[in-house]
Amino acid sequence: MGHFEFDGDKYKKASRHQKEWGSRLIADLSLKGDESILDLGCGDGVLTEQLARLVPKGRVSGLDASSGMIATAETLAGDNLRFFCKNIDDMDFVDEFDIIFSNATLHWVHDHERLLNNCYRALKPGGIIQWNFAAAGTCETFNVIAKAVMRESDYRDYFTDFVWPWFMPTVEAYEKLLADFDFVSATVDYENADRYFADCDEMIRWIDQPSLVPFLARDLAWGFQKLSRYVENIRPAVGAVRGAHRDPGQSRSEGNQRKRGHRGADCGGGFDRLGDRAFRWADAGGARAEPP
Repeated sequence: MGHFEFDGDKYKKASRHQKEWGSRLIADLSLKGDESILDLGCGDGVLTEQLARLVPKGRVSGLDASSGMIATAETLAGDNLRFFCKNIDDMDFVDEFDIIFSNATLHWVHDHERLLNNCYRALKPGGIIQWNFAAAGTCETFNVIAKAVMRESDYRDYFTDFVWPWFMPTVEAYEKLLADFDFVSATVDYENADRYFADCDEMIRWIDQPSLVPFLARDLAWGFQKLSRYVENIRPAVGAVRGAHRDPGQSRSEGNQRKRGHRGADCGGGFDRLGDRAFRWADAGGARAEPP
């Protein structure tokens, strides 16, 4: 997993949709109140705290590679809630968690074979995984624009060794990957849901944290220049779309996964739609096999 630094406070203000998706994912959990839960890519910790309130006799651990995210999340730490800064690729838990939860994060992880191995090992026998992340098609127009800018003569030298930051598989590809693991059962769901931004500034904040972060990391001064250019380009387009398609004050964001999802932006038709094509997968009742 590539390591990027995020501004936890900015993300907290820009992630209304992610919180909605994550809350729906949490609502699908059947909890007794004494579970041990790991939140992978906990971000600002808001959803992790929500989990902790639901398991007063259990414990919840939030893991994130960004120290900026963890700094924000740690303000929520409590008796049954802890946070620690660690790369998901480096997790080394063994038989420790009843549930591994993740919302709008795991598209940042390239090696899902390693991820699934690590999660299987971290689960207690009979434990479950409940997560969602971006699938193929997410941020499609954003990605096209970003790649076009990266090829421009003013910018291409910054990206000669650039590694695309996201892993967004098809449902079929992920089902095939899961087939190689000894989970009792697994389901993969796909959703293309519509979301709306209150105004273009909210959309810009959503793009800024975290979608642009991997690109800004290449060169900070150039990054701010590019961000300013990008913002100025999309502001009139967003305003025009809002007038054409929505009530005043509401611009359109298409997307998220099936019931929760990652983030993203599939901007179709002049930024009228910022879309999220994603999926979640979870076992139907006990992801890890009982020991023989």
